[in-house]
Amino acid sequence: MSQICVSIGRTRNSAMREQHVALAEDGAKLVELRLDYLKATPDIPGLLRDRPTPVVMTCRRKVDRGRFRGEEDERIALLKQAIVGGADYVDLEGEIAKTVRRFGSTKRIISYHNFRETPANLDAIHAELASLDADMVKMATTACTPSDAVRMLDLVKRKSAAGMPTIGFCMEECGVFSRVLCGKYGSPFTYATFSEERVLAPGQLTYREMRDRFRYESIGPKTAVFAVVGDPIMQSYSPHIHNAALEATGLDAVYVPVLVPSDAFEESMKALEPLRFGGFSVTIPHKKSAADYAAFSDQTVEEAGVSNTLYRDDKLRWHATNTDLPAALGTLRDALRDGESFRGKQVLLLGAGGVATAIAMGLAKAGALLTISNRNKKRGKALAERLGCQFKSWEARSTVRCDILINGTPIGMFPDTEKTPFPGNWMQDGMTVFDTIYNPENTLLIKEARERNCRIASGLEMFVRQAADQFECFTRQPPPMDVMRQTLRTAINPVRLN
Repeated sequence: MSQICVSIGRTRNSAMREQHVALAEDGAKLVELRLDYLKATPDIPGLLRDRPTPVVMTCRRKVDRGRFRGEEDERIALLKQAIVGGADYVDLEGEIAKTVRRFGSTKRIISYHNFRETPANLDAIHAELASLDADMVKMATTACTPSDAVRMLDLVKRKSAAGMPTIGFCMEECGVFSRVLCGKYGSPFTYATFSEERVLAPGQLTYREMRDRFRYESIGPKTAVFAVVGDPIMQSYSPHIHNAALEATGLDAVYVPVLVPSDAFEESMKALEPLRFGGFSVTIPHKKSAADYAAFSDQTVEEAGVSNTLYRDDKLRWHATNTDLPAALGTLRDALRDGESFRGKQVLLLGAGGVATAIAMGLAKAGALLTISNRNKKRGKALAERLGCQFKSWEARSTVRCDILINGTPIGMFPDTEKTPFPGNWMQDGMTVFDTIYNPENTLLIKEARERNCRIASGLEMFVRQAADQFECFTRQPPPMDVMRQTLRTAINPVRLN
């Protein structure tokens, strides 16, 4: 199995050594010592003496986004000293590989970095690097689209299978999934940072994220892959709860974040096809595009026109469903008094986006008397006309008397937690208030609703339920909801709950 190489960048030799020991005690099996981060002269013998794990020694130039400020001959001398000292691996850029000759048992990683793009001639670059007396080739490029990361993983698979171990992944947010999946395609290791405060390369994840959340070292050629797609994507908590569920059920699978640019859904999905993803959670802004993309759609998608879930059947065809709707209605129904239904209930729904649209469709179908209010008047009015319900301007939303208030907007979401779409003095005592936001779990809207003795429906519960339904679509296994619920709470409130 592939390993995680943890990059350490500290300014003092003693701190770098201490961090190395701490990582080894935490289970790390391989570390990269970034000599260019040291402000003092690197103590290479001291860093190598009694080292607790094998090491890669690296000294990056400024042009490669490193911190070495000395002359090039000084940098080359440090790398030669690392080889003579018996470092397990030394990282050499292709430009200097001929200058630094092989010595002893140190393995040579011949590397290429491109912080602008993923060039079209990856094979030619790889061939040049491999010809420089390489034990391994490392290629790290910038992903501008998902297809860049797919091309890199294809290169890793072909070259590693042909006998040249190849470390390959893409940087930046668009390439994060390739850092997690490169081991599946034959990369000897991937790279992670030792601390979230010290990200040493664009898009780099921390050691604990790679080890615990994505279980990198258990990923193999047969590991199934699922993902959440959106733009942006790294703020999503879906990888937390889906990976926890996959681990709890013992499935050989991983769930990754994939940035799909807002204007490139269909072409990105086609580019991802060679990786054979088993299913996608779909978030902003792609829910309508997902509904259009699938070969088959269920009734919830046909009616709402939006989908948050794509999954494959046994013939690998894409199906679209919307788990937001049953999750939202189920969460809201639990907040009502026993035996109550939605029929005849006066409902004020704030918002007209993907989640709000799905909820509106379900409530209208259930016989609720629905009023929609949205900051974008044109969009809100269009949804109201489509459903044959009332529309109220955003400025006049406080005038609507309702039994149920639903926030389907992002107002109050982290980090803007001091905002609310509906102040407490507008609420009626005893009404039901449902905030679809799950981070924080207790939004200002929910806090003020509790002060007015309102019944509460939780966005966190809705999020867990929609994810649980997705999990069942993806895996055909019952979801471990308690695990998913606790994982989400811990992820949102790590200080309070750990």
